[in-house]
Amino acid sequence: MTCNFSIEPLDSEVGSGLGVALQARLDGRTKPPGSLGKLEALALKVGLIQQTVTPQLRAPRIAVFAGDHGAANAGVSAFPQAVTVQMVANFLAGGAAINVLARQAGLAMSVVDAGVASVCHAPPRASAEVEFIDAKVAPGTANFIEYAAMTATQCNAAIATGAELVRNWHAAGCNAIGFGEMGIGNTASASLITHALADVPLAEVIGRGTGLDDAGLARKRELLGKAVARVAGRSLSPLDVLAEFGGFEIAMMTGAYLAAAELRMLVVVDGFITNAALLVAHGFEPAVLDYCVFSHCSAEPGHRRQMTYLGVEPLLELDLRLGEGTGAALAFPVIRSALALMNEMAGFADAGVSGKVGGES
Repeated sequence: MTCNFSIEPLDSEVGSGLGVALQARLDGRTKPPGSLGKLEALALKVGLIQQTVTPQLRAPRIAVFAGDHGAANAGVSAFPQAVTVQMVANFLAGGAAINVLARQAGLAMSVVDAGVASVCHAPPRASAEVEFIDAKVAPGTANFIEYAAMTATQCNAAIATGAELVRNWHAAGCNAIGFGEMGIGNTASASLITHALADVPLAEVIGRGTGLDDAGLARKRELLGKAVARVAGRSLSPLDVLAEFGGFEIAMMTGAYLAAAELRMLVVVDGFITNAALLVAHGFEPAVLDYCVFSHCSAEPGHRRQMTYLGVEPLLELDLRLGEGTGAALAFPVIRSALALMNEMAGFADAGVSGKVGGES
């Protein structure tokens, strides 16, 4: 499989003239240097991404990718596969948690049918606030316990579609984006991807997902063990792992991450499943991380292992485990605040305030 993106790393720019100028601007605000903690690091990062000392969010968006997994019918989830299409309808009606949080944060919202098993219909009272995109690769993936989830052709098509959608949103003015997902069974898929790419024992990345009881969790572990055994002895690239175990929504997010980084967009990462897509993107282009802000660490056990592997820290710790992009939506107001402090806070000279001359204040 092929996947061609060209992402410029930010690391080489931190000590550049721009990095120095950004740090000087932060240090020159009416506060002790570094006193705003992670907000200062956040403003610096966005400034480097946007290549300006006055970074701004323009037309920020949450894109929710939906897809079904053949393994869901084998018993890896507490909920039936029909919930995926029902939740898509809920998104389109404006009634889901992500709708509420996107409205609160002033985010445009798109819902993408990447591979839902049923036909998605807009409800009678569809929300005008939500864009729906039918990009279905196929009506759900194959059962990855017995077969590869998707063919190489399907995997490439999903990656290319995710990338193209991001390019379209960017062309319309968007410079900051977060991704969410919906797909019954996709925590199982994310567990397998994390095990394969982050070199973590499978048992440590399998959680209760949508609420499995102890018996359901034991069955999920047994089934995912069979999926791993199916490919034992094979050398798998990140894209091979995606095709073997992923979902169409995860594959589209992989392409979306890569295209967003290539376009120097700020990418706000949500939870366990969206981070699994990022693991695939990172395996192909490690520089993708330079453009990412990690919104939160979820209660799903594999999410923290992903973040440890990538060497990143979350902005928030709220014990979320819903998905949908909810953590990413909650992070956007924090990012707005960081940029407002950079752009609107007075400097010492402007405010007539003396700067530090030595000792502790």
